[in-house]
Amino acid sequence: MNTEHFKTVVAFRTVLRKEITRFLRIWSQTLFPPVITMTLYFIIFGKLIGTQINKIDGYTYMQYIVPGLVMMSIMTNSYANTAGSFFGAKFSKSIEEMLVSSMPSYVILFGYMCGGALRGLSVGVIVVFISLFFTEIHIQHLGIVILMAVLSALLFSLGGLINAIFAKNFDDISFIPTFVLTPLTYLGGVFYSIKQLPPQWQAISILNPILNMVDTFRFGMLGVSDLNIYFGFSLVCVLYICLLIWCLILLKKGVGLRT
Repeated sequence: MNTEHFKTVVAFRTVLRKEITRFLRIWSQTLFPPVITMTLYFIIFGKLIGTQINKIDGYTYMQYIVPGLVMMSIMTNSYANTAGSFFGAKFSKSIEEMLVSSMPSYVILFGYMCGGALRGLSVGVIVVFISLFFTEIHIQHLGIVILMAVLSALLFSLGGLINAIFAKNFDDISFIPTFVLTPLTYLGGVFYSIKQLPPQWQAISILNPILNMVDTFRFGMLGVSDLNIYFGFSLVCVLYICLLIWCLILLKKGVGLRT
């Protein structure tokens, strides 16, 4: 390993370790609240309302919503971690120290991206274990579950980074999750099958990328799907590559970072 390669590896490990330490140090704010929220979803939607709903594709309503809730927790926490952490570094001017250092832009990008993804995946794993207290889950395709979870976590981590780059204050951090991600998530098949919708609404729902992610993840866990899972994987991969390139360009140009 040459010197430059060694420095790059050390720089990446440093940024990643900082991100992991950050969300673990304040676990009561980063890991605990999502657990409480998902538990309430399981109790209210799964136990209280779910018992009044017929089976969907051979599964109880509780079993059917588990993959959607797991995916929702992964996406929202990956996004929130990167958006909050990067904007905090931007607000405190510490990000400028990274930019003027010899650390390549892609190292900063991958460090924050992986840190956000790890928080999202950690919450996702916790939610899976919590679901076992309410219902039985037998994962049908473990490889699909892991791959879709990782890709979605990385994708939304990049989305949070872009939000943080363009944000001018802390209010801007909550705008996209509140007015864009939350509606798309709740309309993304987390709590229902699109087969239950009228044909015109099914056609509109297909345009929601989150629906494809949730549906593919549900196929991995339960073995049932409403859409083409290959399209779901292709969509996530295309979006990931596009956001990755966009983030790299923004960091290299210092958009929203250099004053």
